[in-house]
Amino acid sequence: MHGATPLGNTGVIPDPVGSATAVVDSRGIVTGWSSGAERLLGHPYQEVMGRPAVGLLGPGEDVEQGLPAALAGRSRVVSLRHRDGRRVAARLRAYPSCDGEGNAQYVVLATVPERTQPDSATTEDAFAQCHLPVMVFDSGLRALRASAGAARELGFSEEQMQGRRITEILPPHACRTVEDGMRRVFETGDFEQFLVRGTARPDSRERAWSVAVSPIRARSGRVRHVQLSALDVSEQHLARERLALLNDISTQVGRTLDVTRTAQEMADVTVGRLADFVTVDLLDSLFRGVEPRPTATSTVALRRVAHQSVLPGAPEAVIPQGEVDHYPQSTPPARCLATGRPSLHRTIDEAIRNWQTSDPERSAVVKSFGIHSVMVIPLRARGLTLGVAVLVRHQRPDPFDEDDLLLAQEIGARAAVAVDNARRYTLEHTTALTLQRSLLPRRIAGQDAVEAAYRYLPARTRAGLGGDWFDVIPLSGARVALVVGDVVGHGLRASATMGRLRTAVRTLADVDLPADELLTHLDDLVTHLTAEEDSAVEPEFDLDISTGLIATCLYLVYDPVTCRCTAATAGHPPPAVVTPDGAANFVDVPPGPPLGVGGLPFETVEWELPPGSLLTLYTDGLIEGPAHDPGNGLTLLRRFLERPVFSLDALCDDLIHTLLPTQPQDDVALLVARTRAFDASQVTTWDVPSDPAAVAGTRAQVLERLADWRLHDLAFTVELVVSELVTNAIRYGRPPVQLRLIRDTSLICEVSDGSSTAPHLRRARTFDEGGRGLLLVAQLTQRWGTRHRADGKTIWAELDITDA
Repeated sequence: MHGATPLGNTGVIPDPVGSATAVVDSRGIVTGWSSGAERLLGHPYQEVMGRPAVGLLGPGEDVEQGLPAALAGRSRVVSLRHRDGRRVAARLRAYPSCDGEGNAQYVVLATVPERTQPDSATTEDAFAQCHLPVMVFDSGLRALRASAGAARELGFSEEQMQGRRITEILPPHACRTVEDGMRRVFETGDFEQFLVRGTARPDSRERAWSVAVSPIRARSGRVRHVQLSALDVSEQHLARERLALLNDISTQVGRTLDVTRTAQEMADVTVGRLADFVTVDLLDSLFRGVEPRPTATSTVALRRVAHQSVLPGAPEAVIPQGEVDHYPQSTPPARCLATGRPSLHRTIDEAIRNWQTSDPERSAVVKSFGIHSVMVIPLRARGLTLGVAVLVRHQRPDPFDEDDLLLAQEIGARAAVAVDNARRYTLEHTTALTLQRSLLPRRIAGQDAVEAAYRYLPARTRAGLGGDWFDVIPLSGARVALVVGDVVGHGLRASATMGRLRTAVRTLADVDLPADELLTHLDDLVTHLTAEEDSAVEPEFDLDISTGLIATCLYLVYDPVTCRCTAATAGHPPPAVVTPDGAANFVDVPPGPPLGVGGLPFETVEWELPPGSLLTLYTDGLIEGPAHDPGNGLTLLRRFLERPVFSLDALCDDLIHTLLPTQPQDDVALLVARTRAFDASQVTTWDVPSDPAAVAGTRAQVLERLADWRLHDLAFTVELVVSELVTNAIRYGRPPVQLRLIRDTSLICEVSDGSSTAPHLRRARTFDEGGRGLLLVAQLTQRWGTRHRADGKTIWAELDITDA
């Protein structure tokens, strides 16, 4: 090779045995290409002739000196580029030579490094004896080879499986998944892995398999066959399923704080994943607000609160939801309640057979549905056994095992906490609601000043009840006070505070305080209540926990005689007024601070209302919500109030349904009132001279008016009351003195004067000449009192005219 070796004109050179040869001229251009070179790199002779040789080198090879120069005099393993793009390692050596014209050239000899060839017999044995299920399929998805592991799991020999499709080997439920995966690998050439759950043959138990499908390529890169291997991951899969089930129990059970719904959530999550049929029974005493305790009777009363089945309609259920069933003490559910321990049974066990004997209906269900395995789980939380859950299998052939029992016990423990939370919440919510409803008016007090209707809607949230309230309070002089209020916060504390404030408002209203003064006294009361609570709360861990009470209140007084309204507010939304012409507006009441804040005075506003006007008082729960803010809520309220009103009750219902969501986030108190007016025939007023001699003439005028009203039976009593009140006003008061009679559901007698000094009822001694007037008035009338005005006072008394 060191001498000149001329080549023929064809450029095709012979190969040494096991080698590939090429000829490269001094410029690095390929001028010769052997058949061995074509086999090694895949390039045919026509593609490489006349092209640079460096194009055949793989990436990263040093070619700065040119290929022949880099290889001259030494042997070197380099990376070559195959036609299909893969890299081929070869040992190269270049020998100098001359062509037929005497030009320098190099003959490059490439040899593939020797590799140890596998023993075909050993490879064959390794595949055949592989304990893992491994199979090879052709492009027609027919089996070519199968390992010993595949034969063992599938129940067929390799000869029996050869030439058969997977649909002819596996049970039908797993065939589609496996065949679809193999078909995709043939189409894409990509490796795939997926999980298949089922039985490998009809007589085996259900298992989970991790199936891998990988391509087997020809030298050209085309996918000729696919290899399918399977790994039994049943234990790992079962562990993941159990963890997922416990996680779902924790996240999906107990979201509503409703006992029945919580129990149903447990049954819904468990069925189909652990059991085929699930029942949840709770002690009936829980639904009566009684803590569960041991029973001395021979049976245990359990209420069916939930059941679920893999079959539509839960046909396995013996009793419907909501009904009570009585379990004998010898049955597994009763023993589970007594001991607090779970139990695992087959239907052939003595305990189940005895239960079936005593309950023919359940026995028929067991036989009809083929029930073969039962677990009874106690629902225990905070040391109390609340009920039992019964889990049944009849669709799955595998019976429950000890691991299933442990899992069910954990499910029962978590669900029991959620059920107990719901039970405790329901009990507290019911207690608070009962307290709140007992503090709210059960009916509107009788009066003729307004026609009123109301609605109270408690919140449907976990925060509990709020402190919203309303009231209609009859006042002296046929007037009426309309009140709405809201204690900030929820729960029993807010409800109790609301009751105290409502009682205080009624007490202050009875002494006829003006609206602004009443709110001032109410603000003082809230401040005192806050101070009392703060002093009663012991600091814990130096935490600054604010227990301040905040409340809002709107107090409105309507006088049907003068048709005037007076209102004051303590941080409460303004009242809405709809006049008889249908126009709706909000009254511009001077804003005052909420009760308990202090620092600013309260102011009143007074305006005249035409008879038949509509007053709407409400709490902020009516105008605030997820769909709108308070500003939009007021706009919606005004727009709705301008619609025609057929009845006040219908108006209340329409407002509630229109402005509130299905589950309101806050309590709502709504009070609507249509004003009435007394006509002139119901009211008579006299200006009385400040002279004792005028009393006789006044009595005569009163008797004449009583005759017109046909109240002759009251003449003597009214004459005496008028005489005493007018005489006291002339003697102890200041002019002007005025007498007014109002005929309403009662006869109201009012005497006003310019003095602010209020009379006092006292006990007269035997020989005292005076001091008995007010005592007589108190004895002869239903009630009496004093009402202060800016320019004096009014003493009033009411007499019943029902009998008259």
